[in-house]
Amino acid sequence: MDVSDIFDNLNEAQRQAVTSESAHLLVLAGAGSGKTRVIAHRVAWLVKALKNSPHSLLTVTFTNKAANEMKGRIESLIGQDMADFWCGTFHGIAHRLLRRHWKEASLRKEFAILDSEDQYRVIKRVCKSMGLDETKWPAKQIQWYINKEKDECRRANQSEAGNDYFIEQMTKVYLEYEQLCERESLVDFGELLLRTLILLSTNQDLLSHYQKRFKHILVDEFQDTNEVQYQLLFLLKGKESSYTAVGDDDQSIYGWRGAKSDNINRFTQDFSGTDIVRLEQNYRSTQTILDAANSVIKNNQSRMGKELWTNQKEGEKISIYSAYNEDDEARYVVGTIQSWADQGRALDETAILYRSNAQSRALEEVILREGLPYRIYGGQRFYERVEIKNAMAYIRLIYGREDDAAFERVINLPPRGIGTKTLDVIRKKAKEENYSLWKASCDLIKNDGLTSRARGSLSRFMKDLENLQTEIENLELKKVVDHTIQRSGLIEYHKKEAGEKGRTRVENLAELVSAAGDFEPELEDEETPILKSFIDHAALDAGEEQAEEHESAIQLMTLHSAKGLEFPLVLITGFEENLFPHRLSIAEPGQLEEERRLCYVGMTRAMEKLCIIHAEMRNLHGMETFNPPSRFLREIPPELTVEIRTGGAVSRKSFEAKGIIVQGEIPETDLVLGQRVVHEVFGEGVILNYEGHGANARVEVNFDSSETKWLMASYAKLRPI
Repeated sequence: MDVSDIFDNLNEAQRQAVTSESAHLLVLAGAGSGKTRVIAHRVAWLVKALKNSPHSLLTVTFTNKAANEMKGRIESLIGQDMADFWCGTFHGIAHRLLRRHWKEASLRKEFAILDSEDQYRVIKRVCKSMGLDETKWPAKQIQWYINKEKDECRRANQSEAGNDYFIEQMTKVYLEYEQLCERESLVDFGELLLRTLILLSTNQDLLSHYQKRFKHILVDEFQDTNEVQYQLLFLLKGKESSYTAVGDDDQSIYGWRGAKSDNINRFTQDFSGTDIVRLEQNYRSTQTILDAANSVIKNNQSRMGKELWTNQKEGEKISIYSAYNEDDEARYVVGTIQSWADQGRALDETAILYRSNAQSRALEEVILREGLPYRIYGGQRFYERVEIKNAMAYIRLIYGREDDAAFERVINLPPRGIGTKTLDVIRKKAKEENYSLWKASCDLIKNDGLTSRARGSLSRFMKDLENLQTEIENLELKKVVDHTIQRSGLIEYHKKEAGEKGRTRVENLAELVSAAGDFEPELEDEETPILKSFIDHAALDAGEEQAEEHESAIQLMTLHSAKGLEFPLVLITGFEENLFPHRLSIAEPGQLEEERRLCYVGMTRAMEKLCIIHAEMRNLHGMETFNPPSRFLREIPPELTVEIRTGGAVSRKSFEAKGIIVQGEIPETDLVLGQRVVHEVFGEGVILNYEGHGANARVEVNFDSSETKWLMASYAKLRPI
């Protein structure tokens, strides 16, 4: 390969990034701007033009798939095998270092790596040995805490509990877990990074060796780095090291799992002599889509700034559909996709995006009804999700005690002290007598066939289920499902799962209540009890296989899962306040900005056509809500959009007549919902709600001091920030 060939198909900004000779380089790569191409070509430039050995380069990315694709591109550009070229994920590179220097890292040569499930089981062992009640100290929550501490570079003896009993107890478990892993030479994913950081921090000779070896370090997706990853990169900086960080602060959407968007700003401060190159030419979307995305993201204050543009056509306007409810939303979405397919376009060119996993339920039901193939990207269908299966198992067992699969699933869920040994005894009895596990349990309790502790736990479980059946008699289906979920303890059980996962599971359980409320049995099932029809409906939906891997199918996914993907047609659903942006983010400026970045990511997935849908009323998580359209919708210039209205939508005036807010602007004032304001006494805050208009308007403000106050707008002298 000739050196001049490296510049083939590069625009001016890409060429500048590839050939930069600055000590350090920060490439702000906008969505669809060809960042992977830039990294691959820069490696080729460093090797071919500047005569660096491939052994002197280290390239880091975030997934094994991305690392393999990167390595393949580089080998193709350079025209030689790069077997010894260090290109991999943070965890992969840390593993490589620890395998080479296991002795210096105080590990056995054949140390074992714990994946997430293995780590969970080890933590459960530790909790059991400490005599901890799992209902009060769930292993999942402890796992989340330990991983978070490691991401922040903290060992158990470095955690600061203060007077916090919860943190104090978590730290004790962390310490016991740490000691067990040391004894058995076990290394979890967080430990790979933390131990590598400690190894290099405490072994100057080793650190010096790798600082001299890696003259050029290139990092992809820099906005997704967490603290331990940043510290590791900073530690490897030698006197002659050159760094290339490629990322987009506008696409930093993983703060909830430890990523620090501010690391891009830290890079320019900690790596002196940094040159900044902005990749703003987009090769994916129409100019209309880019203008809309630019208009939304510019409302974030803490960004380095860039403006995406394209040489492509202007493109059609963004469709805005105001649905009556989530069913109307689903019908519009599926109808739009069917029209797309009728024009000869493929189904796999379409993607439906949503903020919450629970939103997929209404969409899936309409898609299934229309007989269209679809695929949940990076997730499971609604009725296949573990929390839904747990709840349905309780409902199945209430309907029929002979359901052994349901019995086995919930007998110790949530944990109630009924272990595998007890279950084995029940199974054996059932097999010998050829009857159900429930009947076997009854006989074992009656005839003292169990230990007193096991008998007590099993008796309470069965009595609770019988009481539950009595309580739901004569209730409508929705209340049956709601009461069962509440009384089963599943809500509290899943709430204890830390982070986004726990919250998502609880939201999905609430959505199951909505599904029960919406359920209408088929006409031919009129003789079948409605509870049985609902159970069968859930089983059939769960049994529907997803589209074959190579079959053209509609793609459904969360906005987080959509990052890095692109589709000709994108439909973003649930564009409403409290859903998107999520209600938990609205009062916190930093989290609200991350929600806006998530919106930017979603919009820039669209190549040709973008549709945004919001519902005036939504039955979600088991509750009927009336939320105004998302503030992000108001941030899109109206000249870039076209409103789609059908007979299915209702007038907003009908909602306003009921006192329901459906507009962001507060009438006859200069204030807007979601606006940050300052009060001379209470300080800064965010407007959450309002009543009335003009001189009589009252506004609800959540102040940074954590106080929420209702104030008369005309007297409060609130000043917009």
